[in-house]
Amino acid sequence: MDQSDARGHLPRLAFSTLAFPGQPLARVAEFGKQCGYEGIELRLVDGELIDPAMPAEARRKVKADVGGLPVVAVDTSVRLTEEGPVAQIRAFLELASEWEAPVVRVFGGRLPEEPAGRRGALEAAAGALEEVVPLAERLGVAVGLETHDSFSASSVVAELLALVSSPWVGAVWDSHHPHRMGETPEQVYANIGERLLLAQVKDARRSESEESGWELVLMGHGEVPVREMLAVLGSHGYDGAVSIEWEKRWHPDIEEPEVALPQHMEVLRPWVESAWASTGRPAEQGR
Repeated sequence: MDQSDARGHLPRLAFSTLAFPGQPLARVAEFGKQCGYEGIELRLVDGELIDPAMPAEARRKVKADVGGLPVVAVDTSVRLTEEGPVAQIRAFLELASEWEAPVVRVFGGRLPEEPAGRRGALEAAAGALEEVVPLAERLGVAVGLETHDSFSASSVVAELLALVSSPWVGAVWDSHHPHRMGETPEQVYANIGERLLLAQVKDARRSESEESGWELVLMGHGEVPVREMLAVLGSHGYDGAVSIEWEKRWHPDIEEPEVALPQHMEVLRPWVESAWASTGRPAEQGR
């Protein structure tokens, strides 16, 4: 599950294809490489959400279209508290294995507020994860639960992970949602750091005009403590990928990816170099 080529190197900076609705994957990957990105997180393929039932020829085309850019994760819409997550996760694990991705991202979904119902939903979700562990281990692909939905707080993710001891099940840290829930980066790492498989970063600021109460903005223009998050990751020697999630698919009014991705790289690269240099580890890219 180690995404690094050597301990102590800088984390790989990747980007999610969620930034490119309607665009061909080959063009997206080439643009990412031109911007200096070293990995790609697959959420959209040729501008559309990934279909785990895609035929073999289409799977091979994805492998070719990324042009040698390492796939850091394959993202799904699977929600563990909804019906039928096991079959869906298994299908995505097979896809991820073909694309040599180390992680399949899933959501937890909604949890009931009533204590007994909540506990039952957590146990059912844990049971689903336990069912896919043998396949995940055989394929060498981990399942990562994102801080999202009722699991936006890392403390809730930690509750579920405590029920599934396998190292093939872990966490995906989305920078925005734990911040919305009032958690600091230090608290998030304390809760899920030992099980962390992928770090996703985005910035946002509060907005009365948005239904969610938040507006996505360019990196460094909002209030999400991404720089502090990176400092925490660097201090603990995190060696997975740091992936930019620019959600153009869901928020069409935000800046175009041709603007956002270069801007994110310009801001994040020095932040990462500073965070990992402060640990005394060699600041080499080599990934």
